[in-house]
Amino acid sequence: MSAPYRVLAFDSGIGGLGIVRAIRALSPHIRVDYLADTAVFPYGEQDDALLTERIISLICLAVARLRPQAVIIACNTASTLALDALRAACPTVPFIGCVPPIRWAARQTKTGVIGLLATRATIRRPYLSRLHALYAPQCTLIAHAAPHLASYAEQVFRGQSVSEHAIYKDIEGLFQHPDSARLDAIGLGCTHYTFVLDLLRKLAPPGISWLDPAGAVARQTCTVLQTLPPIAADSARRPEQAFFTARPQDAQALAAQLPAYGFNDICLWDDQTATPSCPA
Repeated sequence: MSAPYRVLAFDSGIGGLGIVRAIRALSPHIRVDYLADTAVFPYGEQDDALLTERIISLICLAVARLRPQAVIIACNTASTLALDALRAACPTVPFIGCVPPIRWAARQTKTGVIGLLATRATIRRPYLSRLHALYAPQCTLIAHAAPHLASYAEQVFRGQSVSEHAIYKDIEGLFQHPDSARLDAIGLGCTHYTFVLDLLRKLAPPGISWLDPAGAVARQTCTVLQTLPPIAADSARRPEQAFFTARPQDAQALAAQLPAYGFNDICLWDDQTATPSCPA
């Protein structure tokens, strides 16, 4: 893709930056703004009704303010909860969701036993049951909620150490099911987990394929953008920015990692003003 395009990637924290990285690898001509709802992180532990209302309000404001050609909901919890409502609220904007890779796992498995590692919110929603019934009815699904893994991923992203024991305790339920011995494909059901993927591979039994949807979401984004006209020159020149709805924990350590993803610094998002605040 040689023409300029502009998208907004949205997540509760840093998880969506894995998708941003994949987009930049596929097409450096795509301009990306990033919005992390750090004020209520982690999404996987929030009330569904309040979270849905917040997501719709925040994204509608971001669409009006940043004028993206497409929006990537780079968060499984937000996608399974609010994707249909967002499409109804902003019908002229394409939305690319990030949903549990059940179909991919069903195609990958040789034993018929697949796994999903996700947040509590994603695991408990009927959406997951529908995916299982639609795309993998012949497979046994071991779905495990890891309540702390997204927070551990945030620490690893910042260059901080997390004990392997703590990570294993959060995922060991995958390997305690009666059919776990035949488990051979595990999907990542939270975009944060891409940043602990090497540790997951290390700690899991051998012979398991770990499926990270970041690349697939990036490719779908490029496919969607190719159906749209390029952006105007003034929009193409606007700097790409990483917005956070609250100052993130260990902000200095996080900011030090952002240039690798194409962003210079943390910008604080303000719902009440026309222009979010960024460092001078």
